[in-house]
Amino acid sequence: MFYQILAAFFHLFGILYDSIYQSSKPDQLNPLRVKGKEFPGPYLGQWYFIAGAASTQEELAIFVPVDNILFNMAASHVPQKLQLRATIRMKNGHCVPRKWTYHLTEGSTDLKTEGRPDMKTELFYSSCPDGIMLRETGQGYQRFLLYKACELSSD
Repeated sequence: MFYQILAAFFHLFGILYDSIYQSSKPDQLNPLRVKGKEFPGPYLGQWYFIAGAASTQEELAIFVPVDNILFNMAASHVPQKLQLRATIRMKNGHCVPRKWTYHLTEGSTDLKTEGRPDMKTELFYSSCPDGIMLRETGQGYQRFLLYKACELSSD
């Protein structure tokens, strides 16, 4: 009985706290210029997957067997398209190549994934230096993904 009362108290406290101190929504990227360059220029190149967050474990289940991921975002020869290639290293040591085509949305940084009409990818500023945050939504899921730009040495 004591634990039920304590749980109810913390639940009500959380609701009250959230209503008073609402967290700010992350700033969506400006579709015309990012860091002084025209979109998607600053986001072409190589990126490491850093972390993912979602409200359920099922929404992140795809990342459980993954050790790390290296992405390469490149402009397509077709206007309004981006090519994304990934090298996914699994925890069992195998590497899995993947590729996607994104369609740019006019006047927006939202990306549509070719072959996945239900999927929407939104880009947001990240507080991490040289980082970017994505929100992927699809049929029954929403997840936030954090990426960091690669600093390749020229040794």
